[in-house]
Amino acid sequence: MNIVIFGANGPTGRLAVEQARAEGHAVTAVTRAPETFPVRGPRVVRADVLDPGAVGRAVAGQDAVISVLGVPYGRNPVTVYSVGVGHIARAMAEHGVRRFVGVTSAVLFGTAAPGEGFLFRRVLEPSVVRFMGRTVYDDMRRMEEIVRATDLDWTVVRPGGLFDRDGVSDYRVGTERLPGRYTARADLAHELLRQAVEDRHVRAFVDVRTTQDTPSFLDLLRKEAFGGERGRKKERASADGATPRPL
Repeated sequence: MNIVIFGANGPTGRLAVEQARAEGHAVTAVTRAPETFPVRGPRVVRADVLDPGAVGRAVAGQDAVISVLGVPYGRNPVTVYSVGVGHIARAMAEHGVRRFVGVTSAVLFGTAAPGEGFLFRRVLEPSVVRFMGRTVYDDMRRMEEIVRATDLDWTVVRPGGLFDRDGVSDYRVGTERLPGRYTARADLAHELLRQAVEDRHVRAFVDVRTTQDTPSFLDLLRKEAFGGERGRKKERASADGATPRPL
């Protein structure tokens, strides 16, 4: 299967490329900085999702598109999700590519996290959504509206707080918000690929939850929201990674 992955140079994108290659798919990895892309084997394309011409060239000839675009929390307005995916959707329509799988966040389900206590539901999560991550989540909502309005065979995956874990776990998947706070990047990458290849949950929003080896809320907040991993700053600034969201 021919699969193009936008945001391929971020932590989740690299895992998705590796997993797709291991399954024998022909992968096109799209990044603004091919010289920093560490995964060997796939076709690597230099492109900015804000450039519709470059997006069109990357989409042409593909069977499915996976988007793991992301930017860090900040005060400035965010448009990467909505504008970038808008360009991807138009390119897919132009080139007759039907299958789209993208990533937003579990907070967009608009329901309280099942089984969580008062502090998390009423204080911690709302603080992140309304203040720290407001511009990111606002643009994610715009992206989802754009995707929903297309006639593509789309699926949007809404993970919890992303963290690193070795290997794919026995994670949970559902079309409603699931119990738990966290999603391992390896699990997210695996489910993105499953959705793209197997046409699961077409025209639906999907939650993915990891139940093993999960971090604490404060550890994840420090590491992801506040940029604890200095090595990712450049990737995040270039909109090449999965969004660092602690929810």
